[in-house]
Amino acid sequence: MRIFLTILFVIVCIALSVVVLLQEGKSGLGALTGGSSETYWGKNKGRSAEGILAKVTKILAVVFMLLALLLNMNLF
Repeated sequence: MRIFLTILFVIVCIALSVVVLLQEGKSGLGALTGGSSETYWGKNKGRSAEGILAKVTKILAVVFMLLALLLNMNLF
């Protein structure tokens, strides 16, 4: 079971890295504070490619954290 979780952890790490690199970079001072509300909460943001990448990033980050916790608990 531990080997399976470790392999899954590596796959999630690689996928998270790829998804983060595919996202567009924010430029300017607004990037430090999270950007402007107009660009983030724009119309149909969730249906665009950028919105989908943001959702996938959040999901992969949660899976990454859960797997990291499970692997460090030494239950398996």
